[in-house]
This record gives sequence, C-alpha cells and structure tokens, in this order.
Amino acid sequence: MPMKIYLGIGGALFFLTIVTVAVAQVHLGPLNLIVALAVAVVKATLVGLYFMHLKYDHRLYSLVFVSAVVFLGIFITLTMLDTTRRGDIYEQVEHPIRPDAVIYHPALPGDTLQSKVPAAGH
Repeated sequence: MPMKIYLGIGGALFFLTIVTVAVAQVHLGPLNLIVALAVAVVKATLVGLYFMHLKYDHRLYSLVFVSAVVFLGIFITLTMLDTTRRGDIYEQVEHPIRPDAVIYHPALPGDTLQSKVPAAGH
C-alpha cells in the first residue's frame, strides 16, 4: 500500500481521537456514550480494514469484521444505557421493602446465616 494511504488513515484516527476527547468535555447526556462508541467503532473499522489489510483481502472477511465491531458497539451501548437508568426504573432498589431484613445487617464474627434467620412459626 502507498504511504499516502497509511498517513491518511493515521490522520483520520488522530482526528477521531480529538473528536472523542472533545465530546467527553461537552455534556450531551446519554448521547456522550453513543457518540464515543460510534467513534470507537469507526476507528476500529479503519484499523481493521487498512492496517490489518482486510480491505484488500476477501470481502467476506471485511464484512464479518465490520459486522462484529458494529454489533459489539451496539450491544455495549444498549447495556451501558440500561445500567445508567436502573435507579429510575426500580424504586425498590432505593427503598427496600424491609429495611430491618437480615441481608442488610453486617455479619458479626462467628455469626452464621442460620443464627440470623428466625425459625419457622416465630
């Protein structure tokens, strides 16, 4: 491959790194995660296609690689968006049903779970 292509892809990767850092400095709410992962997917695709020479190999290899990277980015984005919103959905996590339940008390040395669980019928 000509050096011009390597330098162009290197410049694009450098530019995308600057975009990632700039987006991290701006508060976009949940879009920060989406934009950062989209840029990461594009960077991974460029590295795979040009520096790993998948672009010049059989097209099936490029298709499999790009599809895997895109789906990985989508799945990570969906997982992270879910974990950031759990406090809004599950109110019982913030306020347990029985705050005096055994699971919320720290165990003392020598205590066993059986000694903390009341017997049936009590």
